[in-house]
Amino acid sequence: MVRAGLWGILAGVLFVCLAMTEAAAGEMQFQVHLVWATDDPKPPQGKDYKPLEPEIRKQVKALKWKNYFEVRHVDFSLSPATSKKVSISDKCSIEVKDLGNSNLEVVLIGKGKEVARVKQVLRKGEILVPAGDAPNETAWLAILKRVE
Repeated sequence: MVRAGLWGILAGVLFVCLAMTEAAAGEMQFQVHLVWATDDPKPPQGKDYKPLEPEIRKQVKALKWKNYFEVRHVDFSLSPATSKKVSISDKCSIEVKDLGNSNLEVVLIGKGKEVARVKQVLRKGEILVPAGDAPNETAWLAILKRVE
């Protein structure tokens, strides 16, 4: 009798775990990196920017700048057929909308105004780079990476 009850409990726990996995399975996982792109060898004085991680650095090598410094990054998830606005800094946010079949619409917002709008397929491991101008031949990049 105790054995039957134990199997029932285990089956219930397994069912709950599978249900939770299925609910989360449809979610896409992302990282958005706020990046300062420049030809300068170092970040601006007094800023604690870090060099961009090598994996992403390889993917942006076709861009014109020599150096890329990460200001901040944010991890987030997006449920199917929804949109989410993610704040990257006090002045910058990104809105990501799932259009289905890995198609996304991404809007970069800087100082309350739309800076860029991109529609693109984004698969696991790929990046999307909407960007805005900045002074002195530099740029702010919002690098969106699909993690899962």
